Amino acid sequence: MTNLDTSPAQEVCPAAPEGQGPCVQLWPEREVPLGGVRAMNVMRTLPQRGLPTVGAWCFLDSFGPDRVAMSVLPHPHCGLQTVTWPLEGAVRHRDSVGSDVVVRPGELNIMTAGNGISHSEFSVLPATTEDRSSPLVEELPVSRGLQLWVALPDEHRHRAPSFEQVRDLPVAVGDGFSATVMMGEFAGQRSPATLFSPIVGADIVGSGLLELPLRPDFEHAVLVLDGRLVIDGQEVQAGPLAYLGAGRSSLAVEAQPDTRFMLLGGEPFGEDLLMWWNFVGRTHEEVEQAREEWEAEGLLDADAAAASRFGHVHGHGPDAGPEAGRIPAPPLPGVKLRPRTRG
Repeated sequence: MTNLDTSPAQEVCPAAPEGQGPCVQLWPEREVPLGGVRAMNVMRTLPQRGLPTVGAWCFLDSFGPDRVAMSVLPHPHCGLQTVTWPLEGAVRHRDSVGSDVVVRPGELNIMTAGNGISHSEFSVLPATTEDRSSPLVEELPVSRGLQLWVALPDEHRHRAPSFEQVRDLPVAVGDGFSATVMMGEFAGQRSPATLFSPIVGADIVGSGLLELPLRPDFEHAVLVLDGRLVIDGQEVQAGPLAYLGAGRSSLAVEAQPDTRFMLLGGEPFGEDLLMWWNFVGRTHEEVEQAREEWEAEGLLDADAAAASRFGHVHGHGPDAGPEAGRIPAPPLPGVKLRPRTRG
């Protein structure tokens, strides 16, 4: 998964303000069509106009459950880490640093774009489905998952790109809950995934009255995947993102039986961001340059592209059949951005 909007808006993400204390704010999801034949619609909860980031988390899409063949051709990223967390189904990831892996539920893909990387993502279809271009819907596996981005701080956003897959993630067990720790540290367990900002991401299943340990210097948010929570007397169902503010050393929740939810958090991000399409930068000019370089690289042969900023994804090219080609960048809007405040 990626941001496949054909007319993406530019998002100004101002630095987080000081002093946002504990709260429960429900930020609604919005449906975003990604285009193409049988393509997915995703539900997006970050960024929001009044809530652009939670810690360094700057993008959150959920997709499925649906029977759709994911076919995302090579496309670029810069200035961020992509975090792929499948809930159902398997996805093949290939990128321009030579990775070629399949990620399954319970496994984490994290790609550090740094100055620039490109990658592709395709559903892993059953062996009986030979023609990817037109499989029958009933033959397709169920796909469901989350795609998240983490903004890289200024001192790391121009680093060399890299990729890692973590298959053995730690599980924290507490009274009434278990939590797979994807990123950072939670309830005494730490993920081995590489971080460049203090953040946390945990996939939690729980029932009854739960007491979750939190870092008071972090701001946090919760996305319910299945079931229902009650937080500070407010019902939180699947769909909206519940922003909890900062200043909490613990979180008391009431969970319907077998409720599953994502806990995200981090130190409030202290830098202004400019997000457009699959790029996270700081200025309009940076984003414009990244777009121009990606478009120019589309005119190069594979060897020349491999040495360029975003590189070449092996397995894609003129003779690759349904996997030939790349995703062109949409046109930039004809206006520059004006800062927005968070609130």
